[in-house]
Amino acid sequence: MFGLPLAFTVPAVLVALAGLPVLYYLLRVTPPRPRHVPFPPLRLMLDLEPREQTPAFTPWWLLLLRLLIAAALIFAVAGPILNPLPAGGKDKGPLLLLLDDGWPAAPDWDRRINAAAQWISAARHGGETVAVVAASQGAREILVSDAGHALEHLRAIKPQPYAPDRMALVPAIEKFMKAWPQADVVWVADGTERGHARQFADRLAHLAPHVTLVTSDQATYALAGPKNEGGAFAVRVLRSGTKGPAQGIVRALDRKGLTLGEARFDFTGPQAVSTTETKSQFDLPVELRNEIARLEIVGRHSAGAVSLIDARWKRRRVGIISGETADRSLPLLAPTYYLTKALSPFADVRQPRPGTVDPIASLLADHVAVLILADVGAVTGPDHAKLKQFVQNGGLLLRFAGTRLAASSGDLVPVRLRRGGRVLGGALSWERPKKLAPFDQKSPFFGLKVPNEVTVRRQVLAEPDIGLAAKTWARLADGTPLVTANRMGEGMIVLFHVTADTTWSNLPLSGLFVDMLRRIVALSNATGKTAVQNAAAGQGSSQKVETVPPTRILDGFGQLGPPPATAKPAPVNFSGVGTSEHPPGFYGPPEQLLAINAMQANDKLNAADYSGLGFTVQPLRQVAPTDLRPPLLAAAFLLFCLDALLSMWLGGGLRRRFGHATTAAFLLTFAALGALAFAPMPARADPRPADQPLSQRDLNSALNTRLAYVVTGDAEVDQESKDGLTTLSRVLAQRTSLTPGTPVGVNPGRDELAFYPMLYWPIVAGLPQPSPETVAKVSTYMKNGGTIIFDTRDALTARQNGPPTPEAQWLRQLLNGVDVPQLEPVPADHVVTKTFYLLDRFVGRYADGQTWIEALPPANPADGVRPARSGDGVSPIIITSNDLAAGWASDRSGEPLFTLVPGGDRQHEMALRGGVNLVMYTLTGNYKADQVHVRDLLQRLGH
Repeated sequence: MFGLPLAFTVPAVLVALAGLPVLYYLLRVTPPRPRHVPFPPLRLMLDLEPREQTPAFTPWWLLLLRLLIAAALIFAVAGPILNPLPAGGKDKGPLLLLLDDGWPAAPDWDRRINAAAQWISAARHGGETVAVVAASQGAREILVSDAGHALEHLRAIKPQPYAPDRMALVPAIEKFMKAWPQADVVWVADGTERGHARQFADRLAHLAPHVTLVTSDQATYALAGPKNEGGAFAVRVLRSGTKGPAQGIVRALDRKGLTLGEARFDFTGPQAVSTTETKSQFDLPVELRNEIARLEIVGRHSAGAVSLIDARWKRRRVGIISGETADRSLPLLAPTYYLTKALSPFADVRQPRPGTVDPIASLLADHVAVLILADVGAVTGPDHAKLKQFVQNGGLLLRFAGTRLAASSGDLVPVRLRRGGRVLGGALSWERPKKLAPFDQKSPFFGLKVPNEVTVRRQVLAEPDIGLAAKTWARLADGTPLVTANRMGEGMIVLFHVTADTTWSNLPLSGLFVDMLRRIVALSNATGKTAVQNAAAGQGSSQKVETVPPTRILDGFGQLGPPPATAKPAPVNFSGVGTSEHPPGFYGPPEQLLAINAMQANDKLNAADYSGLGFTVQPLRQVAPTDLRPPLLAAAFLLFCLDALLSMWLGGGLRRRFGHATTAAFLLTFAALGALAFAPMPARADPRPADQPLSQRDLNSALNTRLAYVVTGDAEVDQESKDGLTTLSRVLAQRTSLTPGTPVGVNPGRDELAFYPMLYWPIVAGLPQPSPETVAKVSTYMKNGGTIIFDTRDALTARQNGPPTPEAQWLRQLLNGVDVPQLEPVPADHVVTKTFYLLDRFVGRYADGQTWIEALPPANPADGVRPARSGDGVSPIIITSNDLAAGWASDRSGEPLFTLVPGGDRQHEMALRGGVNLVMYTLTGNYKADQVHVRDLLQRLGH
């Protein structure tokens, strides 16, 4: 009201304004009228005139004080709230809350969730229902719920590692607005154009009459277009606007997560292309550049601020074929030896296996970007067609001369060659070996220093055709070509007119040879498409394209983790941007990873334009509503006490009893307290009771055994845990005498854990660690007999004797504050392997992970110390990496809900049996231990 962030009841304000003048006259003091005594002597006798005169009016400052007391009481009754929640209208229909959940929203995700939660709270106070819709929801029907369920749904939403297409929401919004034409729409936008923001805003303005846009004015940052070329590794740094830091740091990490280097970027520096685009460059040796697996902007936690690197950026794949026969070839003198040594620092060298019938087809099928033919003569038949198609589709064919090439003819050379060759410095030659001439500016080798010691003794000459000079990259001192090249289609053919070994020159022994090959390989097509692939694509072949499964996927905050259930295998030649089906991350086996990123090489990051749409724009709320009633009531009480003291002081009572000095100090103290009372104290508009009674869920859990899982906050992981424990509970009811209730998700920091004998805790790396109070509560639960199964779900990525995975590191940090007993891999004779089924391991979605349990005491207690916790014989902690819940989960027909690795119905059955054993173990304790060792007990009794 009046442009201030303050809300209160309007009728109360009107009453206050109308009542203040009346109160003024009520508080006004009028002296009594003197009596009329006609006889003057009698008036003197009665002494009617007092010594102290009563003032005609109350002093203005006392009157102002009483007016302030009345105003404070009136405004307190009106219920004023500082920074009030937005008010809704119950008669308009449900509140439609749209939330952008792409990676651009991740850096300030908490602020966005808090802003959306305040709108939901406002709807709850207004009696409205709410529909929460995330941008990644797509065309699914919009569901309306009460504010409580809407708030739970909101808290479960997490940012996605891709930018969803908002236009997919339009059909569902159209259907919703037809049902409630006057509904208020609130759009918490990420402020970027990615995902067709302007097009969606136009449609939304047409569909909804009242749209409130909540967005941040801070810029979003991203990385795009990494390049490993020349002498450095460079990457584009983008931002969506100018409101944000102009400088920052990009960090390069290897596959183990170790930092390889850091490079600064500056949107105002010399590397800047514009105010929203610049470049960051790593000047590292090629050996270190080849180890880069991840680039990230320090302090910008989003999938867009991360660029994953695979072999396409590290080195080119180069195939080598030699024309020498195997029985005559000497390994240390063969051309392949020199080429492999020269190419290895910056390229992935591939050679056909010995005995390969068709080496050319074998290497082309290996997706090489460069194919080197060292002294290979004429290529005919199918191999000729494959090579020609390979070059035309973007491949680079690099050939070296030799006796075979000099004696043959063909079209897979850049220039026409003379048969035979030119011999320099021989017994019958008048000419001496020639040195190399400096490289021309148009040559790819320009800038390389030519050593004086490099000489050529023999070469294959080119016919002096027109255009030979334009095809020549390197010359000898006499002007004859040494390296020629010519384009064919989208690719290129390059020819060294000397051999790749030292028989014709000493060039392969020099560092110049390595630098020349590096420049040539850098010119190749990084995608490495083969002729076979392109031919299949051009002919519309029905042959399936090879795909690779997801292994480690980025979340919206830029952290790698297990792939979600919705992720699908990607084609090996996938070069697009991440989507819901192919989210950003790593795909394929470790030795042949495919990286998919949130940004493509040439993408822009533009700010969204919402102008001219009539939206009500609000910034992301940073302060919470504050109820002003408590401070106003406190101020009124203190001012009332001050008024009483001042009235006593005016009457003379205080001065006669305490004296002037003490009275003045008393009054000053109360005046200070009254001034402090007007400072608003932070108080929630909707306070919640500190102590809450046990919920109905806890009461039900106390009466019926139920399995529980820890709610991580990741909606997909939590759903996986719920499905797995639901299936396990159903199997327990079918196969055992236990009939557990419906599984329940718990929050260790808020819920009571004593009702649940077993707790399943899936580890999600990247989430905040629990508070120390929560850790202490978990430790108490374990000490009092509870068992927690920690599942890191990283069996596919964990390596024996390798660095710990992010999930393992997160679990280690959690257990730092917990008294954990000594652990060991589950022994074959452990009671947990025999509680119901006879098992040798505990499998889940994966079968190769390790399961750890509290170490058993030695066979003879005299040989060692007792275990850290004996109790009822049940281990307080079990750690596994096999993703047990995903292995248990199935539908009503018994079909697994998740893909199992390696897979099969047998693995799903064994996973369920392992779950049954774990539940029986936690419930029966050492009872089964006695049954298993009954033979030993009988033997001891016999003695």
